[in-house]
Amino acid sequence: MGKKSLGIYALAYILFLYLPVLLIPIFSFNASPIVSFPIEELTTQWYKNLLGEAVLHSALQNSLKVGIVAALTSTLLGMLAARAITNYNFLGRAPITALIMSPLVLPEIIVGISLLIVLQQLGLNLSLFTVALGHILLCLPFAIIVLRSSFEGLDKSLEYAAQDLGETPFWVFLRVTLPLILPGVLASLLITFTISFDEFLVAFFLAGNEPTLPVYIWSQLRFIAKLPNILALGSLILLFSFLLLWGADLLRRHAEKRMQTVK
Repeated sequence: MGKKSLGIYALAYILFLYLPVLLIPIFSFNASPIVSFPIEELTTQWYKNLLGEAVLHSALQNSLKVGIVAALTSTLLGMLAARAITNYNFLGRAPITALIMSPLVLPEIIVGISLLIVLQQLGLNLSLFTVALGHILLCLPFAIIVLRSSFEGLDKSLEYAAQDLGETPFWVFLRVTLPLILPGVLASLLITFTISFDEFLVAFFLAGNEPTLPVYIWSQLRFIAKLPNILALGSLILLFSFLLLWGADLLRRHAEKRMQTVK
């Protein structure tokens, strides 16, 4: 397959995936509450309506709280796991790694139902805390993937040199390793926050009376009159998610260039 054919295939693939998504921001400016072509008049009224939705603001705050906790915790745990996987050959490394990464291949509805049963058996009430636990489980494999590549690209001789100069392992990690993998850590934070912020199924099972933003959106879809507001909200979420993932990719590329420069 030539470069021209490959480019056409890539363009067609991207259009197939993202063209339906691009219709959301287009219809969010439609003055008619009915989603249909042609669009006769444009308006920003649906975006203005979002400012007066108190329940929406509460759901947004819930998603931000859960996203921050899930991103910080999964990145910290992912850093420790990625360090252990790349630097140490311990008994059961392969099956343990496969178990941690299993949420990547398991259907989220199965994960959500399983977590609901386990948490109920433990006597925990459904709340933002239980949602955060579920999101940490889902985000951890993504954090490990990002951070593992950072650790694998790290020049180990720099750590050995610091140890030879008398530094303890803790300070070697803090002063040498962490600054080198910092772009990967920031990328992990952005990616895991985005995953948590947009996640619906696990939050649907575990949120209780404290819905996150995706659960709020699902509840509003039952009302036809609310659809234009949801399209406006969905457009803002798409933009926000795109910017976060774009930033994460920039940090990842910066980390790769930095590793090559150090080597």
